[in-house]
Formats: sequence, structure tokens, C-alpha cells
Amino acid sequence: MVARLVIAAPSSGAGKTTVATGLMAAFAGRGLAVSPHKVGPDYIDPGYHALATGRPGRNLDAYMCGTGLVAPLFAHGARGCDLAVVEGVMGLYDGAADQGELASTAQVSKLLKAPVVLVVDASSQSRSVAALVHGFASWDPEVRIGGVILNKVATDRHEHLLREALGESGVPVLGVLRRAPAVATPSRHLGLVPVAERQAAAVSAVAAQAEQVLAGCDMEALLALARSAPELHAEPWVAEVGERPYAGGSGAPTRSAPAERTPTPVVAVAGGAAFTFSYAEHAELLTAAGAEVVTFDPLRDEALPEGTSGLVIGGGFPEMYGSELSANEPLRKAVAALAASGAPVAAECAGLLYLARSLDGNPMCGVLDADARMSSRLTLGYRDAVAVSDSVLAPAGARMRGHEFHRTVIEPGAGASAAWGLRQPERRVEGFVQGGVHASYVHTHWAGASEVAARFVGRCAGGPVA
Repeated sequence: MVARLVIAAPSSGAGKTTVATGLMAAFAGRGLAVSPHKVGPDYIDPGYHALATGRPGRNLDAYMCGTGLVAPLFAHGARGCDLAVVEGVMGLYDGAADQGELASTAQVSKLLKAPVVLVVDASSQSRSVAALVHGFASWDPEVRIGGVILNKVATDRHEHLLREALGESGVPVLGVLRRAPAVATPSRHLGLVPVAERQAAAVSAVAAQAEQVLAGCDMEALLALARSAPELHAEPWVAEVGERPYAGGSGAPTRSAPAERTPTPVVAVAGGAAFTFSYAEHAELLTAAGAEVVTFDPLRDEALPEGTSGLVIGGGFPEMYGSELSANEPLRKAVAALAASGAPVAAECAGLLYLARSLDGNPMCGVLDADARMSSRLTLGYRDAVAVSDSVLAPAGARMRGHEFHRTVIEPGAGASAAWGLRQPERRVEGFVQGGVHASYVHTHWAGASEVAARFVGRCAGGPVA
């Protein structure tokens, strides 16, 4: 059994990431093996979690992977750990639009049978904090709020008023944190700046967060609360191909016979500062499907890894590095040649932009006859997607669930053979399927449909073409 806590808040902006990351680092600093998790599709927060714990940050997304995989994925990540800290998403009861509690922090806390610590921004309230906490604690009796951490408290007098009010609520105060500029993490158009772009500063910020938590929180009470979680009966998820093909996010995992092994193909996966968005399970599934996964940095490497027979380019911030990516002409030509050879190429969001003809006027790989640019409009939300065309990821008609999160546009938005037909929030087709290329704005989580990895690696197995 793994002791566990869910760190939630009444709304976004209350300080969940600061508190969760600080707790992870503080407990890790005491010698505990801490497993970090994030509710929802967010890629950036897990980078800070990994920095705090020395372990991969893992997402728990009940929409994209299905409710039946939340506990197994948690158990997979937390195997061998002393403690797991799960950072929530948005407000405690906020989830997928028009889907009730689906994908909310509250739902995940129930699936994990984990106590919740509510982080409250107390900067503009005193006695009202008790009404707020009482409302959240009583809204769903299956959600166990085990304590409150008060954030952005101004003075000793302010703290006294808050504690006095909460004394009548029945929910204990487990921490009080003052305003502290040193713990702040800079943000921009899609949230926090990723760790990979500010390594030294990120290390300092995480250390400051740990110090603040140690100074302001009752660490023993928090650990006791985590250890009060009941036994979780869940078999750890295993990275095996053939689980629940294209299940669309429903049910518990079932396993079929492993795929026939073929000579090991090399799958190159983009990384570095411009391509930081990835789920740890993707590389694990590619490996389980028989691939050798090799990471490369499009900002620095002038050639693809030796023997590359497939390419995965995930999300990130190419818009922040347009001129640098463009300046690496040898790699752009190598990517274009690989795609022209018919080799499997899977590109999501940032990868889509990189394969375009241009991004904000900077020449990109030119694989797609399309141009991308920054936009003032934020596109954000879960997507129920159906494959329009046969591709290296899915057969036509396959249903998957995904997520969009970007402030860019690409014109045209879809090729002659589109990638996905989307049903929410409006019906449209998007993305490109041409030859071995599948490029789309939609992020997917392959743990929810591991046949994606099996299909992709199977298409790579004909031997190196680069």
C-alpha cells in the first residue's frame, strides 16, 4: 500500500502547483521515495514534479484513458514508493465540460481512495474561508477532505482570523503559507514555463517551494493523513501492446496475446526545450511494442538518430524557438526526407507546426503544404475524435479521446486526407494524413489505446530508412 494525498483547490490559481511540488520536494528531501502525479492532460506541471522527486511525473486522466485505468496507472507509477502526491486540476469538482464529474480531481480522489488537502487562496478573505471550506467538504460525501493549507496569508493577525474561523468547520489547518516571491514560477501564453527552458531557475524555485512548505506546514500531520488512505486494490498497469484497442476511454484493461516480435526498429522521439510535452507511458509502450526509443533535440542535433525508421514529434513550444528550429536546416531536410520515404511519422500539436511549410514566417520542414502562425485565440479542451483516414496510428473509423491546447493556427486546418473528425465542441475535421505521416493538433494518451503503439512500431519494422 502506498500512502497518498491529493492536492486540490477551489479554483485555478490558488497555488496547487507550488504546494504540491513543495510537498514532493520536502518529503523527498526527508529520504522518502515520492511518486508524483497530475490529474488531467497537463504536460508542464509534471516536469516540476519530476525535478522535485527524481521520478517521472505521470498524468492520471480519466477522460483520455478511462476511469478503469486511473488506479492501475497510479499503481504503476507509485510502485516501490513510500508516498504519492497527486496534484489536481482546476477546481476540485471541475472536469470535462458537460460530463459531470468525469476527469475532475474529485473523481480521481475517489478512484484512488485518497484524502484531499484543499489549498485555499486566503489573500482576500477571513471568516468567509470557513463557509468556503465547509461547502467543498460537504458537497460530495465520498470526497474526503482531510485538511486545509492556507496560501498567500498576509500577517499573523490574518492567520489568527483564518484559524479561528476554520476552528468551527471541523477541517484541520495543516499549513499556512505566506506570500513568497521566491517560489513563483513564470507563466506565458500556455501556462508555466517548462523546466527544460529554465533549468537553473527551476531548481531554485523548487528548492524555495520545499523550504516554504517545511516552514509553514505540519509535515507529520500530512504524512499521517496520507498513511490513513485505505488499501487500494488495483493491479499496476503494464506497458503491453494489445490492451483495449481504440477503447475511447472506457472500462478496465484487458490483455491479448503479445504482438509478434520483429527486428528492433529505431523510433526517434523529439525532445529538448522546444518539444517538452510527452507522457512517460508513450515511450514505455513503444519499447514494449519492440522499438528502440532514442531521443533527439531538434534545436541542436543536425541529424536524426542512426538507423531511424520512425519519428514521433510531440507537443511543446516551437513558436518560442521558430528561428532556431529554422536555422537547423540539416535536420529539417532529414525529417523531410524521412517523411518522403514513407516512414511512419506521428506529430502532435508542436510536431504539426514543425512539419508545416512555415511557422510565423520561419521555414520549417515543409512536409505539409500548410503554414502556421501564432494567434490570440486559445484553443483548449477535450476532444472526442474519430479517425477519418487509415494512418500509422489508427484505422479509419477508430474512436479515440484527446485534448487540444494551443494558441496557434495552421492553414489549411486539414489536408486532403484529414486525421480526425471531432465531435466536440463543434463538428469539424482537422489534421493531415499523407503517406506515413499523421499530424494533428490533438494530443492523445496511448495508455488508453495501446494498439496505437503496436500499429506504429509495426509500420516501422521494415528496417531503417534514414
